[in-house]
Amino acid sequence: MPNDTTPAGTPRETPAVEALSPALSPERNSSSDPGSAPETEPRVKGYRAVFAVREFRAVFAAHLFSLLGVVVSELALTVLVYDLTGSPLLSALTFALGFLPYIVGGTLFAGVADRYPARRVLVTCDLVCAGCVAVMVLPGTPVAGLLALRCLVAAIAPVFTGTRTAALTDILGEGDLYVLGRSLLRLVSQSAVLVGFGAGGLLLTALSPRGAITVTVVTFLCSAALLRLGTRDRPARTGGDAGGTLLKESLAGARAVLGDRRIRGLLLLFWVPAFFVVAPEALAAPYAAEIGAGPAVVGLLMCAMAVGHIGAELYVATALGPRSRSRIVLPAAALGLLPLVVYAFRPGAALTMAALVLAGAGAAYIIGLDQWFVEAVPEHLRGRAMTLLTAGLMTFQGLGMALAGLAAEFLPVHQVVAYSGVVGTACTLLLVVEVRRTGVRYRSARRC
Repeated sequence: MPNDTTPAGTPRETPAVEALSPALSPERNSSSDPGSAPETEPRVKGYRAVFAVREFRAVFAAHLFSLLGVVVSELALTVLVYDLTGSPLLSALTFALGFLPYIVGGTLFAGVADRYPARRVLVTCDLVCAGCVAVMVLPGTPVAGLLALRCLVAAIAPVFTGTRTAALTDILGEGDLYVLGRSLLRLVSQSAVLVGFGAGGLLLTALSPRGAITVTVVTFLCSAALLRLGTRDRPARTGGDAGGTLLKESLAGARAVLGDRRIRGLLLLFWVPAFFVVAPEALAAPYAAEIGAGPAVVGLLMCAMAVGHIGAELYVATALGPRSRSRIVLPAAALGLLPLVVYAFRPGAALTMAALVLAGAGAAYIIGLDQWFVEAVPEHLRGRAMTLLTAGLMTFQGLGMALAGLAAEFLPVHQVVAYSGVVGTACTLLLVVEVRRTGVRYRSARRC
């Protein structure tokens, strides 16, 4: 879904994108810099106002380069491991390793996002990933080495993503431009689900898997160059002022973020729906077999939530203002998983795809939630909070997929997805109540 966040319909950053890719950049507003976001309300509205910011254009272009290479390498590396081993398990593990190291990197190295200048962190992440992928290309690299490098890149990804997300507040400010900038990056990631793997498949007809992976080295280097030359260098948020080791800073930041009731509730509202909404994506192939549909239907089921997410995101970003986006956060979050209950009746392909499109549209709440989150997090914690957000989001999705598959060993697939909708809705409703309560207290505290 989401995060520039993707199984479709969740606020995640596509595992294929973020787990093998750093690509975007930081920078802080300055009214003296004509390429930075203006401090006053922009004359142009919507996405055009975001693209009017020169530094964001460099960030966006870097993101496109990363997506191009990462989606191709994700597919090519899976094919390469299967060619070398003939093992479906190891091939699947190659993909799963895009999720697993997120919690490690996001928890232990989150302090990097606030301790060092953002541009330096992002460019370094790109260069390290380019080096890892270059070693993958070498013919002598064993399968164990390929998997280890995959883990390393995935561990770097949440640090990069958290740094980038916090840096967008420097480039675009903390208001509507930031929200729309996040939305644009998320839309690009969602679109990669629809077209990226198809393009990668075509490329593999012309190149070997290692040749296709080589494309990623070039795209990481292009991304690093865009970030280095197209964005401004700004100081670190903390500069390690608190002293102590990086690990100590990272863990202290996690405790501070999770110890705040308001921030913790918002984080869970990102994470919990994402945990449940991945069930139909994880079980698309067995469900298609259950209803007697062919392989083509599997592809359509995998794309349906992305279609709903993209449509909802475009509508909310362009047709609604900040206040309206804020008003729909809790209702949309509360209702977003209900379409999955349709699976209880084991519908045919057409009705199932319609339900998945609606579930994807439930991600309309993410734009407003982005704004609430950035308002709630103190600036000195912002990089660590965004890193933790990304790490938790990817971890919850990975666990959701794994547990959905485990449940399907004991229950019919359609029941597993339907139960995901029911239990997920109940859990989300509890979070909605909590976020509403903390929101009232948060607004009262700000008035005082």
